[in-house]
Amino acid sequence: MEERGIPAYRLVEPIERFAPLQTQESWDNCGFSVGDPNALVTKGLIALDCTEEVLDEAIRCNCNIIITHHPLIFKGLKRITPESATGRIVAKAIRHNIIIYSAHTNMDKASGGVSALMAQKLSLQEATTLTPEGFGMVGNLPAPLPFEEFAALVKERFGLQYALCSKPASATVSRVAVCGGSGKDFIGNAAAAGAQVYITGDISYHFFYPDNNLTIMDIGHFASEYGIVELFANIVWENFHNFALLIGKESKNPVYFY
Repeated sequence: MEERGIPAYRLVEPIERFAPLQTQESWDNCGFSVGDPNALVTKGLIALDCTEEVLDEAIRCNCNIIITHHPLIFKGLKRITPESATGRIVAKAIRHNIIIYSAHTNMDKASGGVSALMAQKLSLQEATTLTPEGFGMVGNLPAPLPFEEFAALVKERFGLQYALCSKPASATVSRVAVCGGSGKDFIGNAAAAGAQVYITGDISYHFFYPDNNLTIMDIGHFASEYGIVELFANIVWENFHNFALLIGKESKNPVYFY
C-alpha cells in the first residue's frame, strides 16, 4: 500500500485519533489547508512551520505532503499572489501537487502532546494538566535543584544558549509548570498550581507577576514546541511502517542571537 501511495486523509488519521480535530480552539485552522485529502501520497516531510524554505525542501526531496504543527493559513485569504509569503507558498504547493496539513491546538491539548513532551524532557513526576482547557502541564522534579542548576538543565534539554527569565523567586526548584508555544495567558494557572518556575514561550514583556514565589522562564516558541516534529513522525510510522517520511532540515528557529 505504501509503495503505491496512501490517500492523504488515511495517512493523517492516526494523528487525528491522537489529537481529534474537534478539540482545536475556535480561532485555529487545523487539518488540510492545501490539496486534495483523497489524493495519494508517497513521501512526506514534517516541520514546525510550512515556510518557503520548507516547501522548497519538500520539492527537492519529491515529497507530496507536508505535515506541520502551525497552520499555513490562519485566516481567510483574500488573494493568492506573490506579494505575500503565504500566497507564494499556496501557489507553489498547488503547482507541485503538494498537500499541506497541520495539527496545532488539538495537538497542544492532546494527552502526550506538546506540553507533555516538555514535561518529559525535564523528567517531571506526577505531572497533571495545567489548565481546565487542556493546555500545559505541571509536575515535580525527581529531586530539588538549585536554581542555577535547574536553568542549566533547561538549556541543555531544550538545546538553548539562552533563556529569558524573571528574577529567580527561590533558591531551589522542585515544582515546575510548562506550556508549549505562547503561554503567557496561563501564568496565573502556574502560580495557582504551586509551581516555582513556569516555562513557556512568547512572554514578551510579561515577566511581572504579583506572586513573588513564581519565576517565569521564556525559552522561545520554537524550542518549546519542536519536539512535536518527532512525535508526528512516530505516530505515522507506528501505523505505516514503510512510509517514506522526512524530518525537515529547513524547519529552523526563526530567532537568532548575535
